[in-house]
Amino acid sequence: MQHFRSVKDADDIQMLLKKAMSAKANPLQKNLLGKGKTMVMLFFNPSLRTRLSTQKAAQNLGMNVITMNAGQGWQLEFKDGAVMNLDRAEHVKEAARVISQYADFIGIRTFPGLKDQNRDYGELILNQFIKYAAVPVVNLESATVHPLQSLTDWLTVEEHKKKARPKVVLTWAPHPRILPQAVANSFVEWMKKADVELLITHPKGYELAPQFAAGCQIEFDQKKAFTGADFVYAKNWSSFSDYGNSPTVSEDWMITTAKMSLTNKAKFMHCLPVRRNVVVEDAVIDSANSLVIQQAANREFAAQAVLETLLEHIDT
Repeated sequence: MQHFRSVKDADDIQMLLKKAMSAKANPLQKNLLGKGKTMVMLFFNPSLRTRLSTQKAAQNLGMNVITMNAGQGWQLEFKDGAVMNLDRAEHVKEAARVISQYADFIGIRTFPGLKDQNRDYGELILNQFIKYAAVPVVNLESATVHPLQSLTDWLTVEEHKKKARPKVVLTWAPHPRILPQAVANSFVEWMKKADVELLITHPKGYELAPQFAAGCQIEFDQKKAFTGADFVYAKNWSSFSDYGNSPTVSEDWMITTAKMSLTNKAKFMHCLPVRRNVVVEDAVIDSANSLVIQQAANREFAAQAVLETLLEHIDT
């Protein structure tokens, strides 16, 4: 694995899962593997879990970590051939090469603009860093996917499943803001490779990009989708077809105890942060079947599995 952009970069996802489980059992068992190595993390957007969990994971492996809030005042140009006579003072060509002299890994966190679908789904920022950096690049969430979150989600499902092939439902939920499709895209991408029965439920108009949703069961009736579910993963996302917008939804899509009662005593999952009593009611997220805190804890071990794999690659 040379870079970690998405599940497609993982040579052996089962091995990644095993490494995450092993890291959770003993986080410091390989605390010399990254000795003398440095990871630079660039956050073009704010972060709580990704930032802290990835830094902790790197430190568990003995690495140094430098974090930069890249979205605050650093005007970086990403377009090749740009005439830089406006507000952007530095090009990614130089920036990526310079950072590569200080770092053994570069982590990038960037959100989509949700205005230009081709730019967002072309992953301009992430791919330009990969193009010009001389070291491995780790996706800390990009315009279209969030692979560290999805590896975490898979680990959490594996830990808490009660049967060999559980029914996992990804459900759209309401939100006052217009949000990216990255978490939903990535969750689907990883669950399609896991041994689960995956079903996606959302209002019409909120279909995910075809390259992610292809081959998935889709159900527009949320209550019908919840029937017999073992896991319910709630997430809001904006429209892909009406890009960057949120078409009006007349039905109530908030996750409630009444809806969860249709499931097979399903575990509730969400990547956080979550809008209480908008996405999910208090009684669900505070119940014994809620896994949101366990998910957040697992972010550390998913990141550690990825960094361990990359360290092994550069040392060979």
